[in-house]
Amino acid sequence: MAVQRLDRGDLWKNKARVLQLQLTQRFRVAVDRHRPSVLADRYFSSSVQRWLRRFRDFRRDSLPSSSSFYRKKVSKDFDVEVDSAIFRMLQAVAVPLIGNVCHVFMNGLNRVQVYGLEKLHDALLNRPKNKPLITVSNHVASVDDPFVIASLLPPRVLLDAQNLRWTLCASDRCFSNLVTSAFFRSVKVLPVSRGDGIYQMGMDMAISKLNTGGWVHIFPEGSRSRDGGKTVRSSKRGVGRLVLDADSTPIVLPFVHTGMQDVMPIGANFPRIGKTVTVLIGDPIIFDDLLNSEEATEASRGKLYDAVASRIGHQLQNLKVKVDKLALEQSIRLENHNKDGAERAANILHQVDLDPFGLGSHEYIRYESLVEETRTKLNDTSPEEATADGYTRMGYSCEGGIGSRIRSYMDPTELMGFAARGWLMNCRSKEKYSDTSDIRPLKTWRQYLEANMLKQWNTC
Repeated sequence: MAVQRLDRGDLWKNKARVLQLQLTQRFRVAVDRHRPSVLADRYFSSSVQRWLRRFRDFRRDSLPSSSSFYRKKVSKDFDVEVDSAIFRMLQAVAVPLIGNVCHVFMNGLNRVQVYGLEKLHDALLNRPKNKPLITVSNHVASVDDPFVIASLLPPRVLLDAQNLRWTLCASDRCFSNLVTSAFFRSVKVLPVSRGDGIYQMGMDMAISKLNTGGWVHIFPEGSRSRDGGKTVRSSKRGVGRLVLDADSTPIVLPFVHTGMQDVMPIGANFPRIGKTVTVLIGDPIIFDDLLNSEEATEASRGKLYDAVASRIGHQLQNLKVKVDKLALEQSIRLENHNKDGAERAANILHQVDLDPFGLGSHEYIRYESLVEETRTKLNDTSPEEATADGYTRMGYSCEGGIGSRIRSYMDPTELMGFAARGWLMNCRSKEKYSDTSDIRPLKTWRQYLEANMLKQWNTC
């Protein structure tokens, strides 16, 4: 029995050796139990390498990887947490409140000039039912959203939290803790992680909002401007996925603004007031030629994403040139308007209340000549004498107070003219003259000057 067992054991060992030799000859792999970790290139045959290459090609073609692009379907109820009853209640309170506060701040404490506002209102209020909307804009300051968005919408629209925009924000900035996460979710902000690509959960959540006919606002540049809003950088590929991977092609409406760098400068903790922001809203961007062309059917998904993002970026750059031109023209127009207003005010100061008191064209010329004569006398008098005799006798102190302030802004003769006209008006109201020509203010004014000032100057 023992001999038979030994023979059977030897038989199995011989079979194992034969199988080992066959495998070695087939794959040319040397099996060494004493050195299992040493695997040199000579141990692998060309057939094994060929099978490995086939397996890698099969895996790459069958499964989407991070380096390949494909259309990822997203259901409408993708994120139940954001659409929960608690967050809907918070959004119904927070969104209208913050939106109207920002609207009052921008339109009340600052100045907002909008060109093409009807395009945004038409796309927002009159688009077909369940038609998604994407608005894209440049990113200058950290408060571009909600300040600019709120300034473009009327208060009645801001009260409808359900139809207002969703937007995206970096998770390391807006969702760093539980408090900020709850706040930004309650104002309809979706988290995205930097560097996680275009197929991350935040992008899927934005597409799910578009699939329900919602409005998503995005900054295609991906981050704030690095030069204070002077230029618009190229758009990222993510905006292309939002346009192409939605169930229906959304309306893409671009707008560009300038002036937010003054409202919220870099490094500032609080926004400024008294600034001017100019917004230019463009026409909706059309992608039919990209989506329906023969090249689009043969092109890869990544190239389509890039083509859509490139078109959006070029449109924003063109609008940026136009809005800068509009802002410059408006500033020049405002400066000229202020200059014209100052000239008109100067003319009014010389002509106000002259006609009602009988100062017609002929008498006005005599009045101007008299004032010019008085002004010449003042110029010939030294400052010390004028201060000691002239201004003190007029009843205004030169040492400080309101008199010195008035004197610094107005010529003394003009000030006396206003005083005389006011005195004549009081006389007219008291005595109730029926004819204004009986007052003869020019005669009174001449007598006053001759009795008080010209007499003194003639004796000097």
